[in-house]
Amino acid sequence: MNDRHASGKRHDDRDEIARLLPAPADWDLPRERHLRHKDLLMRHIDRHQAETATGTPTTTPAAPPVRRPRLLLRPALFAPAAALALAGALTAGAVLGGNGGARGDAARHAAGDMRPAAALLHRISDAAADHGAPTVRDDQFVYTREKVRGADVTSGRAVVGPLQDRETWMAQRPGPLHRLGLMRTDGETLPINAELGDTKGTPAGLSRPTYRWLASLPTDPDKLLAYLYAKTPATAGRERDQAVFEQIGGLLGGVMPPRTAAALYQAAARIPGVDRSPRARDAIGRQGLGIVRDDKRYGVRTEWVFDTEDYSFLGSRSYLTRNTSYGKAGTLLSSTAELAHAVVDKAGVRPAGEAGTDRSGTA
Repeated sequence: MNDRHASGKRHDDRDEIARLLPAPADWDLPRERHLRHKDLLMRHIDRHQAETATGTPTTTPAAPPVRRPRLLLRPALFAPAAALALAGALTAGAVLGGNGGARGDAARHAAGDMRPAAALLHRISDAAADHGAPTVRDDQFVYTREKVRGADVTSGRAVVGPLQDRETWMAQRPGPLHRLGLMRTDGETLPINAELGDTKGTPAGLSRPTYRWLASLPTDPDKLLAYLYAKTPATAGRERDQAVFEQIGGLLGGVMPPRTAAALYQAAARIPGVDRSPRARDAIGRQGLGIVRDDKRYGVRTEWVFDTEDYSFLGSRSYLTRNTSYGKAGTLLSSTAELAHAVVDKAGVRPAGEAGTDRSGTA
């Protein structure tokens, strides 16, 4: 018993020492993960690799329909790069198939192989479960204020844009809705419309996670993970574990039922390949604890950043992990920093305490 206690204390000491060490120089820039038209960058990378191998130009195949998860929570400038996080063809009726049990076993074994990440995610889960549950009505809006930065890759190179202020007001009605809310970026206010292809409106779900919908998700981590593997859209050649990891990342932050948040973190701990980074930074340079997963095919790391004291979600980032035609290893693709969350009665109106002049809108 004493040996176990001493071992645990030594582990905690190592964690604390690692947390206090300065970040490596090549991580000084804030970096993140939420990207959009993934297929564009994937096809360019594949084409570049093929041309390099054969010495002959290749043609780019027609792009499949791109799903835009939480599209309007990320600026249009980031669209070409943002696909690295959650893009893909929207596949109706995607299911786990007959290997669901085997996948679950593999995930649990993998979780055992990455104990530091699993241990940290369980601590984050416990902290999330201790938060009070807010009251959110269907006629209200969830307000988010954040700093965002991302890269435009339409030129064939990753061109990092400036840090921007963004506020969003997301409608909580179950839907389907044609007008989902409002987004204000650096003072410019625009409506948030239904997802592309949703001619009858976008219902509550993975691409529009309302509070009521989040509360309806399974709170058993294994059942929740099975649900996410079944519902996350599939893309040919896309690593399934990475897609589900990024799908969870797209749900983090904001106003969420505590039990759902706790279950999401425990589900993430079961995904093979998830690792821990003790020195991570969000879009405004706040240093925290990182939970990461690498997309090894495309050379991209997706990272979630958490506060070192209370384990609250600070933001996320994505960046290249190897040299590509789009940039050198370490090149930022996208980054965010979560600053404020609240529930308000009207779109366009800031909650009490938020700086600036309130401007109303309709949704």
